[in-house]
Amino acid sequence: MSQTLVIVESPAKAKTIKKYLGPGYEVLASYGHVRDLIPKDGAVDTAHDFAMNYTLIDKNVRHVDAIKKALKSSDILLLATDPDREGEAISWHLRELLAEAGLLKNKTAQRVVFYEITKKAVQEAVAHPRDLSIDLINAQQARRALDYLVGFNLSPLLWKKINPGLSAGRVQSPALRLIVEREAEIEAFNPQEYWTILADCQADRAAEKSRFNARLLTLDGQKAEQFTLTNETDAQSARSRILEAAAGTLTVRSVEKRERKRNPAPPFTTSTLQQEGVRKLGLSASRVMRLAQELYEGVDIGAGTVGLITYMRTDAVTLSEDALTQIRAHIGDKYGAAYLPASPNRYKTKSKNAQEAHEAIRPTSAAHTPDSVRAFLNKDQFRLYEMIFKRAVASQMTPAVYDQVSVDLAVNDQHSFRANGSTLKFPGFIALYREDEDDASGDNDEDRRLPPLTVGDKIALNDIAADQHFTEPPPRFTEASLVKTLEEYGIGRPSTYASIISTLQAREYVLLDQRRFKPTDMGRVVNGFLTDYFRDIVDYEFTAKLEDDLDAVSRGERDWVPLMREFWTPFHDRVEHTNENVTRQEAAQGRELGIDPKSGKPVSVRLGRFGPFAQIGTKDDEEKPKFASLKRSQSIATITLDEALDLFQLPRKLGETPEGEPVEVAIGRFGPFVKFGKMYASLGKDDDPYTIELPRALEIIEIKKLAEKNRYITQFDNGVSVQNGRYGPYITDGKKNAKIPKDKDPKSLTLEECVALLAAAPEKKSARGKTAAKATAKKTAAPKATAPKTTAKKSTTPRAKKASATDAQAPAKKTPVKKPATARSKKPAATIPE
Repeated sequence: MSQTLVIVESPAKAKTIKKYLGPGYEVLASYGHVRDLIPKDGAVDTAHDFAMNYTLIDKNVRHVDAIKKALKSSDILLLATDPDREGEAISWHLRELLAEAGLLKNKTAQRVVFYEITKKAVQEAVAHPRDLSIDLINAQQARRALDYLVGFNLSPLLWKKINPGLSAGRVQSPALRLIVEREAEIEAFNPQEYWTILADCQADRAAEKSRFNARLLTLDGQKAEQFTLTNETDAQSARSRILEAAAGTLTVRSVEKRERKRNPAPPFTTSTLQQEGVRKLGLSASRVMRLAQELYEGVDIGAGTVGLITYMRTDAVTLSEDALTQIRAHIGDKYGAAYLPASPNRYKTKSKNAQEAHEAIRPTSAAHTPDSVRAFLNKDQFRLYEMIFKRAVASQMTPAVYDQVSVDLAVNDQHSFRANGSTLKFPGFIALYREDEDDASGDNDEDRRLPPLTVGDKIALNDIAADQHFTEPPPRFTEASLVKTLEEYGIGRPSTYASIISTLQAREYVLLDQRRFKPTDMGRVVNGFLTDYFRDIVDYEFTAKLEDDLDAVSRGERDWVPLMREFWTPFHDRVEHTNENVTRQEAAQGRELGIDPKSGKPVSVRLGRFGPFAQIGTKDDEEKPKFASLKRSQSIATITLDEALDLFQLPRKLGETPEGEPVEVAIGRFGPFVKFGKMYASLGKDDDPYTIELPRALEIIEIKKLAEKNRYITQFDNGVSVQNGRYGPYITDGKKNAKIPKDKDPKSLTLEECVALLAAAPEKKSARGKTAAKATAKKTAAPKATAPKTTAKKSTTPRAKKASATDAQAPAKKTPVKKPATARSKKPAATIPE
């Protein structure tokens, strides 16, 4: 009997699929990508048609070895990685590795894809294998090459011109620009005052329930949209005129009734799933994708492991005929014929490059209701599955039906009001699911009832309210609204949105404030640099067009090499020009605030190596400029001259300790600290160095002295000491540390015993030594494999558990780890820019 080897990406999926295929099949996992570009310059050879130099990923060597071993006893190889460009590339890389090892001779190697992990879908896919798609592989290769070239050229430039450890990415950077520009809009926004006029009406004075509100429709013969009441004087004048003319009564001039239908939203795509997961469930986009991956790969629901949802990386909103049949039967059984349309609801996919073979995200079986699987899922898995199930089922239900009423109420021929009401006549799909919105308007008339009214009715006017308002700036982006905007602009792919957001946060370009994104000073400076010198990289239209070009490659309509050439030549020229002609000072985009009244010197703010700082004077002055770090709550973009000058109060002299040691407070590289004599102690998180007084400083000093006193168990004259450390007592001479044997009492150790234990202790490994050891290990690893054309990204298993490398980064530059100043007795490094 012949043996078939099936390769998937994750062990969880492998376990489920093995069960469905049975004897004659061996199913192994690749654990994500097996090869990636060599992590150094030259991985993409721009002089030779962008040929790529790949190497086996260290952590996957043993998994590849297991696949090679299993293939030797198999006749057929089925590459069943995920059904997208990334999955196609993983299959291609694996086939190339196996072919180079001579393991595919006289064997059949084909591609299969699983859009859902169910027995029927798996068996059907295995029965209909195909060849690898060179178009999908080339599209993924082009994307990887573009991301690599952007990352490996822009990131070192950012290190040199702004700060070490920064990065720029092809789709990460336009996303950052969106957030920075929105913040600039908010800061530049000038609120405008306006007033609204609202009538308190009552159809029947004996019935309190007949009260309702009506908005001003016309004033002095002008429609409301033709004028704005911008001050209290005008608003109160209008109120008085209307009240006088109405004399307590309004007349119903018209009543318009109509029926309005609201249709259900389509089932989830990757993008809408992330948006709704953020809005409804309060999860991050990356968390949503991790949970969806788990539901797709399979969960043990008592009767065995089964994939509960279809593939979660999709742009399509279509559902298979089998799914439609199941869902419609479920609706008929549970909700009745009134909730079931005569024919299935069909939705048109908006994405130009959606693969219609992909379905929308849906439950693999309508029989797996949320209640039936609740016991087998954790809390977040259940919440997400319930949302996916309800959205898919609701998409096939009848519309919600509302009765809408619009009533015009006249004062006279000069003044009138309008009241709107809407009542739910039939819930339809709303009985199951209602879509959430970001920043929804407060003017929703749904479920606002009006009393029965007819033309000519006299309505009591109880009062008129004149209310003050101010226009509001555009809201900051949430994760959901950012994902929606990225999709609208055509930036990136839905499957990359979570990694884009994660990268922006990891690089500290943005932070979440009340679940909304704010750019940091670092983010602003990086965005400003890229906008000034690499406009295409952050240009929305250019980025979207590049995505369209990559999509055209995936459809076989474009060759990827000319596309790469069109991008690379002008981009490389710009990198060289910027490197040679732009100074650090220009890149840092300092901002002048004004003149210091004491010294007459200019005051400016800019970003330094240790963060944003203010500066009095310039490097050309005879005297050295003065520097002061900005507070955490301050920003380069918004700080004022007075606020900047206040920063130069430090260091502040507070007085003396009881022993006569001078006490002062300042801010160092590791944060605010109090200095007493030659010792230093960090301030508490609630202590402000600009307002702290001597009594509180003395409390901190006493705590520090007590900690220092308790730190030493024994001190010997030659520098050897026994100390209390983070992990217990130890011996040190300042150069080496030694453990204390368990049978020894630290307090009873003699100098001779300590010296002997130190002599026997291993030498400390330097950071350079560790790096060299790593490099040596890497050289002895599997040889580099040179592949003609395709891309690969490093990944954990499953891929959704780690941000995909949409934006290739230059290799991370190691920066010193900042230790807390609390445990230090030496002076913290001052926050002085380089």
